[in-house]
Amino acid sequence: MGVSPVTITESAGGTGLQRDIVIPGFTKQVTLKDLAIMSRQMATMIGSGLSLLRTLTILAEQTESKPLTKILERVRDDVQTGISTSDAFARHSDAFPPLMVNMIRAGETGGFLEGALGSIATNFEKEVKLRGTIKSAMTYPVIVLIMAILAVIAMLVFIVPVFKTMFESLGGKLPLPTMMLVYLSQSMVYVIPILAVSGIAFAIWWPRNKNTERVRKVLDPIKLKLPVFGPLLKKIAVARFSRNFSNMISAGVPILQALNIVGETSGNWVIESSLREVAESVRQGRSIAAPLAEQPVFPAMVTQMIAVGEDAGSLEMMLDKIADFYDQEVEAATEQLTAMIEPLMVAFLGVVVGGMIVALYLPIFNIATLIK
Repeated sequence: MGVSPVTITESAGGTGLQRDIVIPGFTKQVTLKDLAIMSRQMATMIGSGLSLLRTLTILAEQTESKPLTKILERVRDDVQTGISTSDAFARHSDAFPPLMVNMIRAGETGGFLEGALGSIATNFEKEVKLRGTIKSAMTYPVIVLIMAILAVIAMLVFIVPVFKTMFESLGGKLPLPTMMLVYLSQSMVYVIPILAVSGIAFAIWWPRNKNTERVRKVLDPIKLKLPVFGPLLKKIAVARFSRNFSNMISAGVPILQALNIVGETSGNWVIESSLREVAESVRQGRSIAAPLAEQPVFPAMVTQMIAVGEDAGSLEMMLDKIADFYDQEVEAATEQLTAMIEPLMVAFLGVVVGGMIVALYLPIFNIATLIK
């Protein structure tokens, strides 16, 4: 028709019947384990002499994650058109974290892409192991807590009304614990719908807002102050900071840029805001250890080892030692936490359910008197 296009925008998910159906909460995302496996395989293939395009094609064909397959195909197409590897990965920030993109960029620029990918794989593998340890420690108490809540609701909805009818037929005054239990049972008619609606609303709201600064600014400081879990979360954050910072330095990423990226990937707003202040101090000419020591979230041992590493020119090695130390601390703390929580949760379940049973049977002790 003789018409020239002014702008062309690529469609992300196709159009019409070819558009991908995305259901919030049910669409599978690219996991950290997928990235760890992909990075390790990519480093191995590049080290074996395969071309980058061939490597990306093989990765797209053999990965088990369908979302990652689509992303790798797009990355391969971008690289084939002449875009750098790091820029092609950066276009998919929802799948590839900034830590990975910047380390690939540093390795690509410095000519050690294989080593950078190996460091990324090692980092992600340790992170997956750490998360697995935490999840295994938290599975038992969460299941017990859910069972306790379901048992309480079932007793209040189905069992207490039966006893209430029996008590009313006998007459007499009910003990205070039994009256409280009956009142809770009657209020379940209103409480259960409210809890159901609130749970659904929270399930929709939380994924959209959990990573916003206003939410993290409130919740993250509270997490670090929790009686039992606070010290554990702090150790996890420090281990993640040390490992990521070490990898960024070894990849040749500039210090200021590394501090900002490590703060974003720390997983806690307190550490992220502290590292912003540290980066600003470093920008003004100070060392890393001095402003880091002024932040209360970092233990004295961490700042002292970083200071020694700066003076000796072995900051990367010191950060690796800090990360290894806190990995062991987290593992030991989770084992202790598991050993401590198991009997506590059993006792909690016994007190809750047993207390309800005792409250139900208190009036039965007076049945003989009421019959007479």
